Amino acid sequence: MKDAVQDHYETDQLLSIMKRLRKECPWDARQSHQSLKRFLLEEAYEVMEAIDEQNWDALAGELGDLFLQIIFHSEIAAEQNHFDFGVVVDKIAKKLVERHPHVFGGRTLNSAEEVKQSWEHAKVREEGRASLLEGIPKNAPALLQAQRLQEKAATVGFEWDEIESVFEKVEEELLELRQARQNRDREAIKDEFGDLLFALVNLGRFMDVDSEDALYGTNKKFIRRFRFIEDKYKNDPSAMKEATLAELDAFWEEAKKHE
Repeated sequence: MKDAVQDHYETDQLLSIMKRLRKECPWDARQSHQSLKRFLLEEAYEVMEAIDEQNWDALAGELGDLFLQIIFHSEIAAEQNHFDFGVVVDKIAKKLVERHPHVFGGRTLNSAEEVKQSWEHAKVREEGRASLLEGIPKNAPALLQAQRLQEKAATVGFEWDEIESVFEKVEEELLELRQARQNRDREAIKDEFGDLLFALVNLGRFMDVDSEDALYGTNKKFIRRFRFIEDKYKNDPSAMKEATLAELDAFWEEAKKHE
């Protein structure tokens, strides 16, 4: 007998649906924490895309897809007697209360920056971390890692006092990269290029710019403008290759004017 789709579902019903899928659906039944990892990352990126496009209906759906991954992992863990969804909820609720003493306790924190510092320092104490820099996913994008490393270090004052010093650091790293290139030292070139990127991330932080988000926006802009050029050549790579760089660049400038 076919089950009718309800007009509205609650969280408990979603958990029951997941349990049933694990028993009755061949695909869902064969999944594991390992096999689901890529879906977790994919859904997170789709949430980000919906936010960037300010598509709120899509965001609701994408958040649901991301939540499904949490439910899925929780059910697998419950089957293996590790933990269940209730433990997941309990852990995050306790963490939020413990990490916000200015809301749920008697401590006074007057700015968002003080709250951020308190949160980072609490993680070191409560989780017994060997370093303030721990806790950044090893598989996270490198720009994101750089941003988080700098943010964590800044909570104990390891930070430039003013943005001009950061500009100078960027210029210094660029000069060192030029020197490495002149010396034709491949290892030094890679090393100095990394230092330059790290300094640029720091510069972005001083201007309240998220580097990962900024580069993502630039990538989208490049795609949009390059596709404009492709349209001019009827999406014919051979015709584009025969064109001069000046001709291609002229269409690039035209694309910029249309934005």
